[in-house]
Amino acid sequence: MRATVRGRVQMVGFRAFVAQHADGLSGTVANREDGTVECVVEGPVGAVDRLVALLHDGPTFARVEAVDVSREPYRGDLPPFTVTG
Repeated sequence: MRATVRGRVQMVGFRAFVAQHADGLSGTVANREDGTVECVVEGPVGAVDRLVALLHDGPTFARVEAVDVSREPYRGDLPPFTVTG
């Protein structure tokens, strides 16, 4: 799954929030230059779906305006969940 989160999502602990809730998932979460946060994850469908639901709220000081989600084929080559960028 690849998600781009738009709104006030940088400098509010969004990446740490995602990492905290990414139990059992592989992938990355990163700030992008355009002010969005990008999350790429793979793992059990239920765990991915729970994380996607949490992306719509984010941490306390975030203001999520939109979450664009695309499902991608399982690759099996993503690292243990990591905060980057």
